[in-house]
Amino acid sequence: MLRIDVLTLFPGMFEGVVNESILKRAQTKGTIKLAIHNLRDWTRDKHKKADDKPYGGGPGMILSCQPIFDAVKELKGSRVILLSPQGKKFEQKVANKLAKQKHLILICGHYEGVDERIKKLVTDEISIGDYVLTGGEIPAMVLIDAITRMIPGVLGNKDSAANDSFQEGFLEYPQYTRPSEYKGLKVPRILMTGDHGKIAEWRRKQSLKNRGKN
Repeated sequence: MLRIDVLTLFPGMFEGVVNESILKRAQTKGTIKLAIHNLRDWTRDKHKKADDKPYGGGPGMILSCQPIFDAVKELKGSRVILLSPQGKKFEQKVANKLAKQKHLILICGHYEGVDERIKKLVTDEISIGDYVLTGGEIPAMVLIDAITRMIPGVLGNKDSAANDSFQEGFLEYPQYTRPSEYKGLKVPRILMTGDHGKIAEWRRKQSLKNRGKN
């Protein structure tokens, strides 16, 4: 079982995502244990304040190091991941690697960033792309989803994860279902031949073609 603890100032953002579809089933089956924590629960300030103005001046607020240090110490994760624009780009191979861990702690940055001193705790700093988001909550959801589906037993079909886009550096081939023709648009004939060898060859060619478009 993989345990994932998330530290955030906005736990309500996760409610719909973690309680639907594959993530909900994975928790019900006991494949993952997912806990979303309000970082304010570790503050020592009577007002539950978890941020402050930056030293040296500048706009916005910075997440304080004290509640993060205390939370990570209490939760004791094997890997501590900071979601940050400065982090390493998140890719499928990273998801595959993290899915083999026992316990992840995800720290959602917010406002203008986090106190630099918390990076002493961090084993991985990850970004989901070169664009600006309000905080690390959405990137954390992306990691949780991508990692969870790589855990054996999470997906209904054992081949589903292996055939996902990016697993072999390719994008997934086109998929079709019934009816075989709709508004003049037909399913490729090769897919209805029952010749699994030729179908596999066609799918690989289509994956290569899709990679060229990316």
